[in-house]
Amino acid sequence: MTEAPSTETAPAAPYDASSIVVFTGLQAVRRNPSMYIGSTDSDGLHHLVLELLDNAVDEYEAGHCREVSVVLHVDGSCAVEDDGRGIPVDPHPETGRPACEVVLTTLHAGGKFAGAAYTHSAGLHGVGLSCVNALADRLRLEVRRDGVRYRQEFSRGEPRTGVIEEGACTGQGTTVVFHPDPAIFGGHEFSARVIRARLQEIAFLHPGLAVRFADRRTGERTEFVCTGGVRGFLEHLNRAAATVNPVLVVTRSGGVSFDVAFQWTEGYAEDVRSFVNGVRTEQGGVHVEGLRAALAQAIDRYAAAHGMQDTRTGETITAMDVLEGLTAVVSVRMDGPEFDGQTKKRLRGPEVGRLVHECVGREFSARMEADEGLGRRIVARVLDATRARLAARLAGRSARFEPRELSIDYSHYRRQFGIRSRNWHDSCTWLTDEGLLAGHAALCDVPADARLLDVCCGSGVVGHAFKGRVGEMIGLDLTPEMVELASTRLDRVDQGTVYDLPYPDADFDLVVTREVLHLLPQPQRPLAEIFRVLRPGGQFIVGQIVPYADEDAYWMYRVFKKKQPLLQHMFREEEFRSLLLDAGFTGLRMEEYRLWESIDRWIDTHETTPARRREVQRLFHQAPREVRDVHPFEVLADGSIRDRWRWCVYSLRKPR
Repeated sequence: MTEAPSTETAPAAPYDASSIVVFTGLQAVRRNPSMYIGSTDSDGLHHLVLELLDNAVDEYEAGHCREVSVVLHVDGSCAVEDDGRGIPVDPHPETGRPACEVVLTTLHAGGKFAGAAYTHSAGLHGVGLSCVNALADRLRLEVRRDGVRYRQEFSRGEPRTGVIEEGACTGQGTTVVFHPDPAIFGGHEFSARVIRARLQEIAFLHPGLAVRFADRRTGERTEFVCTGGVRGFLEHLNRAAATVNPVLVVTRSGGVSFDVAFQWTEGYAEDVRSFVNGVRTEQGGVHVEGLRAALAQAIDRYAAAHGMQDTRTGETITAMDVLEGLTAVVSVRMDGPEFDGQTKKRLRGPEVGRLVHECVGREFSARMEADEGLGRRIVARVLDATRARLAARLAGRSARFEPRELSIDYSHYRRQFGIRSRNWHDSCTWLTDEGLLAGHAALCDVPADARLLDVCCGSGVVGHAFKGRVGEMIGLDLTPEMVELASTRLDRVDQGTVYDLPYPDADFDLVVTREVLHLLPQPQRPLAEIFRVLRPGGQFIVGQIVPYADEDAYWMYRVFKKKQPLLQHMFREEEFRSLLLDAGFTGLRMEEYRLWESIDRWIDTHETTPARRREVQRLFHQAPREVRDVHPFEVLADGSIRDRWRWCVYSLRKPR
C-alpha cells in the first residue's frame, strides 16, 4: 500500500542578506578549481605548470628572458624558473603590500592589463599565478631583482611568511616551486612526457630561448634550443612521414602577426597545432578555421582552373578533404586576444580568422600558380580524399552499378572482432541501450512460433531483445569469441559468414541485424543472402547509424574509420533506404532513435590505438562550422565529448 503524500508544507528557508555568501581571497578557486584550470585531473594538474611557463614566455616576448627551466622533484613538487626581470617586490601603491604577494594572492592582479611592461602577452586575466598558489598546499616564490634575492612562502593561497630578503645575488629572474594540493588533485602526478612536449613547443616557437627540463625522479635531463621557428617545428612533426610537398610558410607582420607552416603527407591523419602568443589553443579557433577555408578555396580554384576535377560526379573540395594528411603549425601574435575562457583552448574574434584566410589564400594560390608541379601534387593529394568521401557517400549506389569480384580477408575480420570481444559491452552505450533494443523489438510482426536469425550477432543482445516474441532465436557470427558471447543469450549460435549463410532457402521468419552493413564491402551481397534465407512474407529488421546531412557525412566517416579500421561505408539515410529496397525488400517502415554516446568510452577499446583515440578527439575539437551546424555534439568543461547519434531502425518484408 502506498502512503498518500503529506499535505503539510515545510517552513520556507529564509532568503535575506545573510543568505549571500562572499568568498574572499582565493577561496573561490579552491571551491571550484575546474572553472579556472579546466579540471582537477591530470590535465588540470599540468595546466598549473603551463600557467607558470606562459609567464616566463611573456618575459621572453618582452625581451628580458633567455632561459626557462622546469624541474620535477621526488617529493611531487615542480619548479619553474626564468631569468626575466623578476616579479616586483616593492610595496603596491594601492594595497601597501609587496607587489609579488598581491599577484599571488589576488585574482585579476598583474602587469598585463595596461601599460608597456608586456606585449603580445599570453596572460590576460591576472588569474594564472594566483590559481597555482590557491591550488598548492605549499609554494615558495624566489625573486632575484636589483642584485638581491627575495623569498616568500605560501600555503593554499595564503602567505605564510612576509617577503624575506636573503642577501646579494647575481642575475635576475623568478623561481616558483609548488606542490599541488593532494586534496584537490588526488593521486595525479606530473608526467615528464607531457611537460617535455610543451617545452619543445615553446623552444620551436621562440627561437633563441633555451628551455631546460630535469626530472629528478628518474635522472632525466633535456635541453631544447631551436632556431627553425614554425618551419623547424613542422619538419620535426613530419620527420618520419612520407611527404607530398615541401614545407610552405606564410608570414604576416603588423598589429596581428602570424607564421603559418603547412605540408601534406601520404598519411591519413591530420595534425594542426595552433598557438596564440605562444599558448597552445588545443581546440583551434578562428585562426585554424581561417587556414582551413583558405587552403580549401585555393585548392578548389586551382583544380577547377586546371581541369583536375571530375565534373560528371560534381567533385567539390571541402575543408574536410584538405585536412586529410595535412600537418600545420599556426602561430598568431596579437594584443588582447579573445579566448573562450581562462584555459585558452579556443581563439575567438572573426577579424583574426579573416586575416589568416586572406593572407594564406593569396600567398598559397600564388605559389601554386608559380610552380605547376607543386600545385598538381597538392591538388591530386586532396582529390584523393575528395573521391574517398564521395565513394563513402555513394557506397551503396556504386556497389550496385559496379559489380566486382568479391575479395575479403576474413582473417582480418576475425582478428578485429576477436580483439573487440574483450570489452564488447564496455566500449559504448548503444550496444546495450534498452531504448534502442526496444525500438528494434517494437517493429516485430511475426507469429509467436517464428524462427529468428540474428546475423553477425556479436554478443546476441539484438536477438535477445525479441525473447518472448518468437519461438526460436538463432545467431550467426564469424569469430569463436562472439559465438561464445552470444551463446549465453540465444538458443543456438553458429559460426559462419554473412556472405554465405549456412542455411537453406526460406528457413527463417525473421532476420535481424544492427550496425553491420557499413563494415562490409559490397553490402548488397549479404543482403541477397538475408533475402534468400527469409520465407516469403518474412520480416527483416535492421538498425544503422546515419549522418544528419551531407555536411557531416564524411566527417562521421573519418571519425568511425579511426575507431573501426574495418569501416567501408558511411551511408546516408536515403542511400541506405535505397540499398535495402534495391535488394528486393518491400513495405519499408523506419523509426528514428537519438542516443547520446560518450565518445571517450566509445574509443576506449582494445581495437583503437591511443594515437587513433587522440585523432578522434581532435576531429571533434576541430569540427568545421558546417558540421557543428547540423550534427549535435558537446565538448564538456572537463574535456569529455558526447555525441548524439542518429539511429534509424528499418522494418522490411520479403514479397510473398
